[in-house]
Amino acid sequence: MKKIVLFLTAFILAIPTTVKADEGMWFLMFIERLNQRDMQKMGLKLTAEEIYSINKHSLKDAIVQFDGGCTAEIISNQGLVLTNHHCGYDKIAALSTLEDDILTNGFWAKDKATERPAKGLSVRFFVKMDDVTKRILSVVNDKMTELEREKAINQEIAKIQKENDGNGKYTVSVRSFFQGNEFYYFVYEDYKDVRLVGTPPNSIGKFGGDTDNWEWPRHTGDFSLFRVYTDKNGNPAEYSPENVPMVPKHHLPVSITGIQEGDFSMILGYPGRTNRWMPAQGVNQNINYAYPAWVEGSKLGMDVMKKYMATNDAVRLNYASKYAGVANYWKNRQGMIDALNQHQTVATKTKAENEFHAWASKKENVAKYGNVIADINAWYAATNEKARHDNYLMTMLRTSAFAAAPYRLAGGLEAYAAGDAKKRAEMLPEFREFVNSIYDGKYEPLEREMLAKQLALYASKSKGYAIAPYVEQINKEYNGDFEKYVDESFDKSIFADKESIEEFLADPKSAVVSRDPLFKLSLAIMEHNRAKSDELAALEDKYQKAYRLFVDGVQKSNPTGKYYPDANSTLRLTYGTVKDLPRGNKVNDAKENWFTTLKGTVAKHKAGDEEFEAPQKLIDLYNKKDYGVYADKAGHMPVNFLTNHDITGGNSGSPVLNGKGELIGLAFDGNIEAMAGDVIYDPKLQRTINVDIRYVLFIIDKFADAKHIVDEMTIVK
Repeated sequence: MKKIVLFLTAFILAIPTTVKADEGMWFLMFIERLNQRDMQKMGLKLTAEEIYSINKHSLKDAIVQFDGGCTAEIISNQGLVLTNHHCGYDKIAALSTLEDDILTNGFWAKDKATERPAKGLSVRFFVKMDDVTKRILSVVNDKMTELEREKAINQEIAKIQKENDGNGKYTVSVRSFFQGNEFYYFVYEDYKDVRLVGTPPNSIGKFGGDTDNWEWPRHTGDFSLFRVYTDKNGNPAEYSPENVPMVPKHHLPVSITGIQEGDFSMILGYPGRTNRWMPAQGVNQNINYAYPAWVEGSKLGMDVMKKYMATNDAVRLNYASKYAGVANYWKNRQGMIDALNQHQTVATKTKAENEFHAWASKKENVAKYGNVIADINAWYAATNEKARHDNYLMTMLRTSAFAAAPYRLAGGLEAYAAGDAKKRAEMLPEFREFVNSIYDGKYEPLEREMLAKQLALYASKSKGYAIAPYVEQINKEYNGDFEKYVDESFDKSIFADKESIEEFLADPKSAVVSRDPLFKLSLAIMEHNRAKSDELAALEDKYQKAYRLFVDGVQKSNPTGKYYPDANSTLRLTYGTVKDLPRGNKVNDAKENWFTTLKGTVAKHKAGDEEFEAPQKLIDLYNKKDYGVYADKAGHMPVNFLTNHDITGGNSGSPVLNGKGELIGLAFDGNIEAMAGDVIYDPKLQRTINVDIRYVLFIIDKFADAKHIVDEMTIVK
């Protein structure tokens, strides 16, 4: 009995078993059974059905997945969408020009006719979900390899998707949870006509820049506004001037009554990825092999982009979104390394796994679970150096357009060359659009330097696992001078620019593609990135099975535990309270460390500074204390506030709601102290950083003079 108690005590420190109220990302369909009573004690005034219902409108009908990677919410009966500035960043940048730089200066549509269509932007509404675990697991057995198991599962998934897609009306996604021990299907409806309504200038929407990213205290107005349009019958439709604003099933009322520390709050959103079940050696691999390579490769890419962005406004606009994305994860991964080391996560998880192995070694468990930990650890031991290699290669692909572009284009070019005149004419419009999507906005001097420096980093640092043979050959032939190699390759390549592609289209010869130097490099990189030896494939098969059994075994060893699945971009609810953060040596303008005010924004202002120059009009409003109805009862203008919600990437733009389901804020970041949150939840330090909805409305109304946008919302005073 003593051994079992020790096991459970250790394991609770490392694995999401019995959880506290503020921990967990929960399925909406299980709220009534798992969470409702706890939430009501904390201050929830809604029923479970008012949060999630299939047959009646509910909160879930106002929550959308935004552009495939963020969350947003409907905040008016005319389809008005609120999300983060950084979630709309690439679309705002794409709509900006040197003559009309709305990324820098902001934009506010005067009426619906002046709202700007955002090309390629869509939002996804959640319709319903259901459990198909028994059905999926009925088609597999323990004798199957993991590949055989995957094939059988995918065949059954295809059937489930077909049965629930409403003859093509819906998108159906069947997702695995608890490492393949449970399965649920999700039904969505996608809307593709989404238009920009308003965005604050970069100096508000991204105030603090990379310096303040992941830090508290914050003073960032990280929001933007869009609108969903439908056809005249209310159905999803491609963009058309004839489309009309959406009439949603539900929109969120907006509360300006204010908040206090300790108030109940909840977040609904689409968290991207957590790894709370990650084994100890997986954490070790990340902090010692994978993440350091990611950090180094990302920093190199940022430095190259910044060099050209600083001297050329067109380059700055064209690369703004890419730079922001790379910079965000660069700081995230370094923070993960520091936090996981500080928390001694590897040691904690190792202790828990040793206790699990003691349970797994018992006579009644050993046949099924006895080799689980050994098989998991064997995989990580065999792939540590590969993880380092793969992350140098991955950051090259993330930062250099020409590492992958020739490979992506080559198949189309060869098919075009092989076709007759009729076939080419059919292919040409769509292929040209694809070419434009790759080359538009690319700056060749930047791309040459980026590819050369990333190749040099990859060739010099990926020593523990063999680099792509073709890259090694180049390294030897050019004596490590990748700049010379890249310049020569660009000068000879049909992939160097759009004009060279057009010349090929005018006189296509398929043999030219296969001999092209940039194509040969791109092909070598992409093939090596996917290559896997038979030995590694066998180890991976054992690892995947062991990981699945590990999670299954944990749940069986403690069947009364309250478990939540890792995040995987499916709609979840997390709840907790407005809560401060231990102040440490960080200075905050507010008396209490759970919120910040406009006073702090103005105090951080630095004229001419890219990250901290606040607009003069904002400073003037502060000096006059002209806050309108949006001021706090204490007299200050609130900007950001903290909650102890359990969120991760993908939750950006998620609504922060009070117990009545009213919007009080907009989630946009986490804090550096809890950067290990994707792997472990720290109740003392984990916080969500939110924009106070009163600051959002203040910026729209008083700063932008766009009160007509506020007027279409349902304001609760």
